[in-house]
Amino acid sequence: MQAAAAETLALKALTHVAGDGDALVRFLTISGLEPDDLRRRAADRELLAAVLDFLLADESLCAAFLEAEALDAPTLHAARRALPGAHQM
Repeated sequence: MQAAAAETLALKALTHVAGDGDALVRFLTISGLEPDDLRRRAADRELLAAVLDFLLADESLCAAFLEAEALDAPTLHAARRALPGAHQM
């Protein structure tokens, strides 16, 4: 997957997380970010990678995102691999 497509998918994931109040609070707590930081850094590739990591770590949140976006898990994993910090195999 191209980096631009991965970033677009991760922005959709961020929107999904932001739309779930509990998930957003958990993400902000885990990341140590304040809401203003999150808005300011929304296009940051490392932040987008962290959003995908967060989503992939929560099975029900991930399943809801995949269903909402009509995606499959391999596509989400490909997006994660295209962003910084992915473990290359």
